[in-house]
Amino acid sequence: MPTYIVTCKDGASADEVAAAKKHAQDQGGKITHEYNLIKGFAVEYPQDKVNTLSSHEHVKAVELDQEVKTQ
Repeated sequence: MPTYIVTCKDGASADEVAAAKKHAQDQGGKITHEYNLIKGFAVEYPQDKVNTLSSHEHVKAVELDQEVKTQ
C-alpha cells in the first residue's frame, strides 16, 4: 500500500485529529508516523480508498508520501 501524508485542518482539536486517524484505520489504513509540528500523520492506505480519507470533515489535505530532492 502507498503511504500518504494527511494534514488536518488548522483549527482541528486533538479529538478531531484522533477521529481522522480512526477513520483512516477503520478504512484499512495503518498509521506509520504522527507529526508534532503540524496536525497530521502518515498512513499506509489503500489507493482505491484515498478519496474517502480526503473527504473526511477534519482533513485539510492528503498527499502521496514521496522522496524530495534539492538541487
